[in-house]
Amino acid sequence: MAKRMILTVVVMAALVTGLGFVKFRQVKASIAEHSSFQPPPEAVTTIVAHKDRWPATLEAIGSVTAVQGVTVSADLPGIVQSINFESGKEVHAGDVLVQLDTREEKAQLADAEAARDLTKLNFARMQRLANEGVISRMDFDKAEADQRQAEAKVATIKATIERKTIRAPFTGMLGIRQVNLGQYLSGGNSIVPLQSLDPIYVTVSVPQQASRQVHVGQQIEVTPNEGASQSFTGRVTAIDSVVDESTRNFQVQATLPNPGGKLRPGMFVQARLALGSDADIVSVPSSAISFAPYGDSVFVLADLKDPAGHTYRGVRQEFVKLGPSRGDQVAVLSGVNAGDEVVTSGAFKLRNGAAVQVNNKVQPSNSTAPKVEDR
Repeated sequence: MAKRMILTVVVMAALVTGLGFVKFRQVKASIAEHSSFQPPPEAVTTIVAHKDRWPATLEAIGSVTAVQGVTVSADLPGIVQSINFESGKEVHAGDVLVQLDTREEKAQLADAEAARDLTKLNFARMQRLANEGVISRMDFDKAEADQRQAEAKVATIKATIERKTIRAPFTGMLGIRQVNLGQYLSGGNSIVPLQSLDPIYVTVSVPQQASRQVHVGQQIEVTPNEGASQSFTGRVTAIDSVVDESTRNFQVQATLPNPGGKLRPGMFVQARLALGSDADIVSVPSSAISFAPYGDSVFVLADLKDPAGHTYRGVRQEFVKLGPSRGDQVAVLSGVNAGDEVVTSGAFKLRNGAAVQVNNKVQPSNSTAPKVEDR
């Protein structure tokens, strides 16, 4: 009985050992097979990086402000007697915009002018009597003072009437009317905005690092919208003397011709400052850049070798330092050389050393001045 049990145990042990050895060989073969497995190549588009000569520029965000801009308001209280303008129209300096009721002031003026004329006659009589020595010098001085006082009162009433005639302080474009006929206005009440539109100011914020590169007289190009076909060119006319502590930027003011008033105060614009001579750079499409918090990178095509020593067409990830951009293109300051073949689409699914298959039948946009297309 004992011999039979021992034999059974030996047979079972041999059987388990044999099955384990077979499974071990299978697992080893499977590991060897997977270790040499290569995923299928990813389809990508590519472009050969080349050198370009770009003008040295600084791009900044700016806003449009009027050279002269005010809200015309009432100087003295009164009732609106007439409105002599239309909203949104151009006016010239000195044009009457609003006339307030001045009937009371005109009556006061007539009274003051009559009193002035009387004091003139009295002064003329006193002057003759003084020359004849009939009256004292004190009486003559009082008559002269009365005449001057009467003339000053007339001038004061005339000034009040003129202040109730509200005129355009300069030539410009009116905004929306804010008063109505017969309305009572208190001193300081708004009547209508007035802006001088040609020429016009554009104020841009520039980083403090560029302070030595920006100077008065520099050319500036402004576009009101991304991809807009029309641009405006002007010159830097003023540079702020202080740097904003919160942003470390300083303000640069440029003056631009604005025929037709196409640029309006308050508009957001994109500005490009010409900093000097052109610079040689290597440019790639912006779609080729993989942006990441730890660093921007591109994938460059190269001949690589797998673990078995076989050569295949793959990609090498290169970290890059970027410069300015123009349209669809980005300047690469380091990390890519002219002549490198760079992946322009499909980079999001790649990793360092991945195999690729190039198909350039359809290429992403790569223009320095792209146009907005209807979709």
